Amino acid sequence: MVREPVVAGQFYPDNKETLARVIRKMLAEANPPAIDGEVVGIQVPHAGVEYSGRTAAFAYKLLEGMDSVTVIMFGPSHRATVNNAAVFSSGVWRTPLGDIEVDEKLARALIKEDGYFADLPSAHNLEHSLEVQLPFLQMVLKNFKIVPIMLLFPSYEQCERAGKAVARVAQGKRVILLASSDLYHGYSYTEAKATDSATVALMKRFDPGAFYQAVYKSYVDDKPVTCGGYPIVAMMVAARAMGASRTVLLHQTNSNDVLNQRGGYCVGYSAMAFLAPARTGEKKTAASEGDLTRAEQERLLAIARKAIEEYVRNGRVPDFEPGTERLKEKRGVFVTLHKYGQLRGCIGYVEPIKPVYLATRDMAISAATEDPRFPPVTREELDDIDIEITVLSPLQRIDRPEQVEVGRHGLVIRKGFYSGLLLPQVPIEQGWDRRQFLEHTCLKAGLPPDAWKDPNAQLYVFTGQVFGEGELKSKRREK
Repeated sequence: MVREPVVAGQFYPDNKETLARVIRKMLAEANPPAIDGEVVGIQVPHAGVEYSGRTAAFAYKLLEGMDSVTVIMFGPSHRATVNNAAVFSSGVWRTPLGDIEVDEKLARALIKEDGYFADLPSAHNLEHSLEVQLPFLQMVLKNFKIVPIMLLFPSYEQCERAGKAVARVAQGKRVILLASSDLYHGYSYTEAKATDSATVALMKRFDPGAFYQAVYKSYVDDKPVTCGGYPIVAMMVAARAMGASRTVLLHQTNSNDVLNQRGGYCVGYSAMAFLAPARTGEKKTAASEGDLTRAEQERLLAIARKAIEEYVRNGRVPDFEPGTERLKEKRGVFVTLHKYGQLRGCIGYVEPIKPVYLATRDMAISAATEDPRFPPVTREELDDIDIEITVLSPLQRIDRPEQVEVGRHGLVIRKGFYSGLLLPQVPIEQGWDRRQFLEHTCLKAGLPPDAWKDPNAQLYVFTGQVFGEGELKSKRREK
């Protein structure tokens, strides 16, 4: 399926060379503030490039050089009536600069993850809010895919469902979030300045609920403060669940300022960045970080699979060779089993008790047969079980809860005889913020939810390298 451009020649040049030259010039002139953190998402305007393109360039400048990412794009529907989050799930989107592939696997995972998402490619046929972003993405990214999503008038609960589902399916993948929205629409320059300042201040607060209420009230009052406010809300929810903790205003203007005039129709534009804390002190290569290579990941998954099958079928614990020197290192390991997407068992070692290949073998068998929440896995279930492994870094004691980074850290709380642990992927899957992550870790330990505030409680964080059978099979197919 090819989604042909519908606003080329109107919102942006339809000539390849001219379009590239215009966007290249805007990117060269953009001078965003220095960013301390990792870009999780951006908010950009969607008017014609001669009006809002210079503002959008401030956000796209932050993405320059990123490779092999999927951009999950939230935009408003100006022309189609939709009751669901309308996903364009397969095929390519075409611009004068070439074709962009839809990340079909991720798009279909979203549709499967939550019934609010629906495969509605026809809803995108005449819409410009996402199309106008594509030439910028083509100029700054390498080897990227997209997942286009449109919203019309969702409830806050639907925005929250959409955002949390996106965060869950994006876990462990290279994803950038994008929300497409202009601001004020009207005939008063003074009102545009005041309204847009208030709207941007609300975005900077990074409170999805408060922003939704402001957008909803503006529609009730027939004075909309944004045309893509609900996509911004869904993106905020997803960004928070993916570890973003603050926003930065990159640029703000309006069409009157762009045209150097006062009076007439005026539309506001902003560009925002949603940032997670920078991962300082990390090395760049997997080998130097101590991360496992893909071959080592596949080796551990094969060990886990063989161990479960041998034990379930024959009651035997098989012997294995490690395969590499790194797999002889003692590491904490958790093995998680899923069946049809639902948890089927999870057990692990927090501390580095055994060589990682032996720990994987033993925890795989335990996850299949000893998790007290589930009956043992049967022979008939073996083909339906998916295996996920989390290899842990050493625990690091922290003295402030603000040091917990959602989306990066796993968490351990210890108080007296009580102890509880949650893996790094859990708050992402559940859509929790830092406080909820802390509270649920306390509950896991059998403690009150606010026990993390107790001076006698000890908090530890760790990172985890997460990989699973389905993910590696997909990567092999893509090659």
